[in-house]
Amino acid sequence: MSRIESYWAFPGARAFAKLKKMIERRDLRRAHRTARRIQRMLADQTYRGKSRHYVEVLIVGATSASEQKTLRRRLQPKRGVSDDFVFDTVFVRSFEDALNATLVNTDLQAVVIRHSFPLRSRDCHLDRSRRVLEGLDAGIEAVPEAERGPLLGREIAKLRPELDLYLVTEGNVEDIAARAGEPFKRVFFGEEDCYELYPSIVRGVARRYEAPFFNAVRNHAKRSVSNFHALPISRGKSIRNSNWTGDLAQFYGMTLFDAETSATSGGLDSLHDPGGALKLAQENAARAFGAKSSRFVTNGTTTANSITVQALVRPGDVVLLDGNCHKSHYSALVGVGAQVHHLDPYPRNDYSIYGGVSLREVKRTLLAYKRAGTLDRVRLLLLTNCTFDGIVYKPERVMMECLAIAPHLAFLWDEAWFPFAYSHPTYRERTAMGSAAKLAAMLQNSDYAARHEAFIADFDWEDDERILNTPLLADPSKARVRVYATQSTHKKLTALRQGSMIHSWDQDYEEKTKEALDAAYMAQTSTSPNYQILATLDVSRRQVEMEGYGLVQRTLELAMSLRVQLSRYQLLKKYFRVLGVDDLIPREYRESNAESYFDQKTGWSNFETAWRKDEFALDPTHVTVDISATGLSGDRFKNKLMNEHEIQINKTSRNTVLFIVNIGTTRSEIAHLIEVLMKIARETDEKVRGFSTIERRIHDQQVLSLTQKQPPLPNYSAFHPAFYPATHSFNKVEARDGDIRSAHYLSLDYANCEYLSLDECEGAIAGGRELVSARLVTPYPPGSPILAPGQVITPAILQFLRKCEVREIHGLRPELGLRVFREKTLTRVLDAQKSSPEHGGA
Repeated sequence: MSRIESYWAFPGARAFAKLKKMIERRDLRRAHRTARRIQRMLADQTYRGKSRHYVEVLIVGATSASEQKTLRRRLQPKRGVSDDFVFDTVFVRSFEDALNATLVNTDLQAVVIRHSFPLRSRDCHLDRSRRVLEGLDAGIEAVPEAERGPLLGREIAKLRPELDLYLVTEGNVEDIAARAGEPFKRVFFGEEDCYELYPSIVRGVARRYEAPFFNAVRNHAKRSVSNFHALPISRGKSIRNSNWTGDLAQFYGMTLFDAETSATSGGLDSLHDPGGALKLAQENAARAFGAKSSRFVTNGTTTANSITVQALVRPGDVVLLDGNCHKSHYSALVGVGAQVHHLDPYPRNDYSIYGGVSLREVKRTLLAYKRAGTLDRVRLLLLTNCTFDGIVYKPERVMMECLAIAPHLAFLWDEAWFPFAYSHPTYRERTAMGSAAKLAAMLQNSDYAARHEAFIADFDWEDDERILNTPLLADPSKARVRVYATQSTHKKLTALRQGSMIHSWDQDYEEKTKEALDAAYMAQTSTSPNYQILATLDVSRRQVEMEGYGLVQRTLELAMSLRVQLSRYQLLKKYFRVLGVDDLIPREYRESNAESYFDQKTGWSNFETAWRKDEFALDPTHVTVDISATGLSGDRFKNKLMNEHEIQINKTSRNTVLFIVNIGTTRSEIAHLIEVLMKIARETDEKVRGFSTIERRIHDQQVLSLTQKQPPLPNYSAFHPAFYPATHSFNKVEARDGDIRSAHYLSLDYANCEYLSLDECEGAIAGGRELVSARLVTPYPPGSPILAPGQVITPAILQFLRKCEVREIHGLRPELGLRVFREKTLTRVLDAQKSSPEHGGA
């Protein structure tokens, strides 16, 4: 603890030094009392103060004890009874110590970088800060101490962009502000700082704390408004005037209804045309999540996806679609009339889990369109960044190499499970917004332009195999960074259900997308949005900026603890196995060769290395457990957890269950889960020991079925020729394109379709009939379709449906079967195509 204790204001270096001396003197009774007192204050957070928000300010530079006392005094007078914040200070002397404090102290809200300071720490060398120093230019050792401040500011901004940074210099302040002031909120000259620096710190923290729309709703709830508009429930009046609705008020509390209104005036705002509190709230969200523009959505990421697709895609455009995508993307693509080209994700058949789509597969597809002369038709790449099972792409690399082939391509990353990621430096590198900003800066850099020229000088763009095997560089004179992300804020942050956001980093936003996005947003967003959802989105943004880093770090630690505990006890290991990165990501996608992200010897280094290098990474907070040794299917195990032990989970496969650790998870919940799994393991063990010979054989067959008889995950088959687009030239790549909208609307007329049971489907295929799905068929969870309208049904797909043990399979009616197109319908469509001028007919 001695190495890092100085990076916190509480208990502070002096108190810690006194505790050490007690122990060294063997005054252990007194040391025990002191340690217990400190521990209690840390545990119940009384050191933070009860009525105000606690803030620590990091001050970097060589300061004497008297200087530190003076600097503390300058902040302390700001502590008035009406102030919202209470401040304390942390002093460090070196560049490396400043990085260390930034990484470990989650109470920091501002950093003041003063004068000159040495580069290296005297005592503490953390892995992360050491890598930052090693990654800097070798000439950093020669940089004068007085000029290290701007460099330190840039590095802290990369690690914790939410922190307010201030520079105090004795050099040419005007020149420094012009050259290197970008990461800083203010640059001050020497001792002039005492007048403006500390009020600036207070204002900066208050600015991020402000939640304008939440405050507007709260203030509106306090007003005595006479309502001659909609919503009888507004102000709770229809409840107060009723003899039959009192239980509603008792359950929810009247504050919920006091805040309910359809007004857009009186300090509130219109979501369709924001100009006040909502406009500010969304601008704050863009800042917090690293976007150029952000929008709130009140009907979940299903609607966010639909809005974004409608804005970016036109009828006939080709969209490259992740085969592991959520069904909402299909609905969106039906609406816009896009041509869908499916990309197969890699399968993990042993666990019935799809991973991500390899970059090689994406590049191969783009090259096929380029060779066919139809690359200009490919408008959008749509991928799921952080799948339900925690598989995460490396968006910067994907977008760079795709833009090298198709510089006009736009990107939509479905980050439904990833809204927390921008808060943490390791996660941030793999977010859509963080990657877009980095990519845009790189393409504008003159050094990159020179690197690109050298790259293309001897590169053979006709050699497809070389293109597939080489990391490509996009042409900075042609490539445009147009990136969108949809996020389910309610899934991983503090927002009510259905609260989501759309973030964008689009260099052509004003010219190409804004009006289309406005139109799509108005078409699909209610004119009467739920203000409670919007208010929680606003507060969720505040939480991300004020404590997001600490919450995510704590969540990671809890997830790692759960993984370690489940692998620690012999009885647990007998029936449960935590799937690691080597189980869920094939070795060819793991340049780091990391098989485990955390252990007691190496700590977090494997996690950070793998997330920096590998094509795919695993989010450790998605803990997938193989339960096949219990003989229970995933769905039965899920019901057992909920019905017998009050543990709620969402996703299962035939032989796995998924536990997701989030910022609301507590250590008590982790302990409860381990206790319950131990109880189930003990019950299973006792039951197995008491089996008769026949019961043992039945149990072993169940385990065998769950471990070795998994049906292979089906790849996408093909669209039936009846649903090829009018522009189809019948080359190999376009065989996977389909007019999903025409298939959808054709299926709405029952005369065009019939229902066949799975047995009947198998018989029809065996008899030579080409069966074509008339509906989207989606096991839920996870919500990823395995059949789309117009898609050919294969024996592998039928086999998978038979083995799929989730209760909900949308599009499959248990009493009727699958809805398929009649043969005469497909024949009629094909005949019509042949006579159409668009297809070269009469």
